[in-house]
Amino acid sequence: MARGKGEGSIYKQADGLWAAAITLPPGPGGRQRRKVVRRKSKAEVVKMMRGYQQQLREHGDLATSSVTLEAWMTHWLDDVASQQIRPKTLAGYRSVVTQHIIPELGKVRLEKLTAQHVRQVHKRIMSTPKNRKLRGIPPHDLPPDNPMLSSTYALNAHNALSAALKVAHREGRIPINVCKMVDRPRTRVTDQKALDVQQAIQLLAHLTLRADGALWATYLLTGARRGEILGLEAERVTDQIDLSWQLQRFKDVSKVPADFEMRELGNGLYLTRPKSRAGWRVIPLVDPLKSILSLHMAGQRQGLVFLNGGRPWDPDDATSAWRALLIEAGLPDDVVLHGSRHTTVDLLYEAGVPEAVIMEIVGHTTRSITRGYKSRGNRKQLEDAMLKMSRLLEAGKS
Repeated sequence: MARGKGEGSIYKQADGLWAAAITLPPGPGGRQRRKVVRRKSKAEVVKMMRGYQQQLREHGDLATSSVTLEAWMTHWLDDVASQQIRPKTLAGYRSVVTQHIIPELGKVRLEKLTAQHVRQVHKRIMSTPKNRKLRGIPPHDLPPDNPMLSSTYALNAHNALSAALKVAHREGRIPINVCKMVDRPRTRVTDQKALDVQQAIQLLAHLTLRADGALWATYLLTGARRGEILGLEAERVTDQIDLSWQLQRFKDVSKVPADFEMRELGNGLYLTRPKSRAGWRVIPLVDPLKSILSLHMAGQRQGLVFLNGGRPWDPDDATSAWRALLIEAGLPDDVVLHGSRHTTVDLLYEAGVPEAVIMEIVGHTTRSITRGYKSRGNRKQLEDAMLKMSRLLEAGKS
């Protein structure tokens, strides 16, 4: 008697493996079709069979042709992710896929992936030297205390693999996304170095002697991100600063999501929207920054506020210039440009600004303590906060 669609049989093969055969809808000409899965234990194969049976009920059919993880990840990157994911995120995914996931698991068939395979990727990454020149050297020959790639990098690989397997599961190619069976790597918590109040005052004093002082003062007095200030346009500076665009460099924009907003500036530089709505913010412009920008812009009404030799700043050049600035000002040069955001946050805290207002000013969304009571749209609160911080700095000068 023929089995109905979705019914399965379980049996032990001569080689000792357990197999489950699931009956599928007939193929062309009424040809009988089956999906066969094999595992070492009966419990494993039963679990796999039930997963495929559930997929069959949801999708009406199952893929019977097997592909390697390398083939699937390549397809996902080129044809799926490129239409859904922001270019910077996609570039990061492509890097971990080509450098770690494919070398470690590329030859494994998609439906044979297990939770242990996912853990292998985690282990591979966190045992890979950060210094590219040291990769390939046996572990026992590495220098002592040699830094490895971080858990943040492993998390990025996990997210890329999970996103690709989610699509494979949705299309009926696998019964389960095995990444869901594995704990995601925890990102390492590190203290971001920042300038303290006196150092911030020292830097602001030093900036009065520099032609590009307005650029660095804007970072320090707004807590904005690198690309937000480099991409700031004159028409978005009034009695407020509109941080709804940011400058980024892209190597390849041939494939970007249809809803990705971007404006080309030339030489691989683009203005793009922040990745989250929390980044689309407007903050009040108060003194001393108001006077600093007024003097710098000298009536400018359009175009980028800050240029480097008449051209848009390259983000990497800005990072290098910030470090050189700190050295010139006699300040610690290990405070990265992103650390200016932390300095702003510290100054706002010291000025007694409520945490919910600080979160809105700098565009953070991850501090759980503020998630329940955001103060969006309250211009008076924001303006009071910026004034408090400015007065703190002015008081420190006297």
